[in-house]
Amino acid sequence: MSPDIAASPPASGELTVVPVRHHGRWCAAALATFALLGLVGSLARNDNLHWDVVGHYLFADFIFDGLATTLWLTAAAMALGLTIGTLVAVLRLSANPVLSRLSSLFVWVFRGTPLLVQIIFWGYAAALYSHIKIGIPFTTVTFVDADTNSVLTPSVAALLALGLNEAAYASEIVRAGIQSVDPGQSEAAHSLGMRPALTMRRIVLPQAMRVIIPPMGNETINMLKMTALVSVISAHDLMSNIQEVYAQNYQVIPMLVVASLWYLALVSLLSVPQSWLERRFGRGSARTPAPSVLSRLLSSRSASAPKPTARTQAPNRSNPRKETTR
Repeated sequence: MSPDIAASPPASGELTVVPVRHHGRWCAAALATFALLGLVGSLARNDNLHWDVVGHYLFADFIFDGLATTLWLTAAAMALGLTIGTLVAVLRLSANPVLSRLSSLFVWVFRGTPLLVQIIFWGYAAALYSHIKIGIPFTTVTFVDADTNSVLTPSVAALLALGLNEAAYASEIVRAGIQSVDPGQSEAAHSLGMRPALTMRRIVLPQAMRVIIPPMGNETINMLKMTALVSVISAHDLMSNIQEVYAQNYQVIPMLVVASLWYLALVSLLSVPQSWLERRFGRGSARTPAPSVLSRLLSSRSASAPKPTARTQAPNRSNPRKETTR
């Protein structure tokens, strides 16, 4: 046996901890930092970006008007998508074959076609139906008769396209959350005399929120970025206003930089509650989410305080363990 292995611990009981050196990690970090600094320096010195134009339009009035429309579309589309998606998810799990097939057809249509196609379709729905009529089918009785262009304005068309498309994806998320709940919970509720609707609302859905909420936060961030597609029907969102400006001054790249900075800022703000929700509803799981930046800063500050030296007690060989006799 090697003498180093057979050597006994120091008499004082203190252990010297030697961290493992990861030279490859430090080299990779240095190369990545060097490449990032080079890219940032190249963009900062590039005269074609026209940073003066970026600074001039960054806080313009039309930017804030577009931001208000973008935020309104994001909140309304997520509310509409989550409401319809929850209903579709419950119908897909229904024992009624007609309702289950119809909800599956809804998901197949709105999830299988591109969002851009849906936005254009709703924006030009007047080419298919010039008037919106509600009445008794196969008769001439009509209760509502309105012009399509007056009802489906660009904002309403954008809301319908974003909301219905989100409902198809939200229904799958909600369905996965409902199926993650143990069926014994529903059986126990039914044994107590609870109706299926009350069981779903009081027992199943609250437990399914642990699976539903974190991916739904990611869908909210994705919805914020997808609102840029409604610029094709001039819904007066952030991207629509940006396009109107660079169509006049021909400063395409600087105006796109302005839009990118604002989208990055909004996504960063939405990432904070998303991270909190993931940690909140991920408690007790096998893999806990990574702590936030603020938590890491606070923990590093507390870790900088002096800590007592860890000591190990050497085994007491003078008192052998006594054997019990029967």
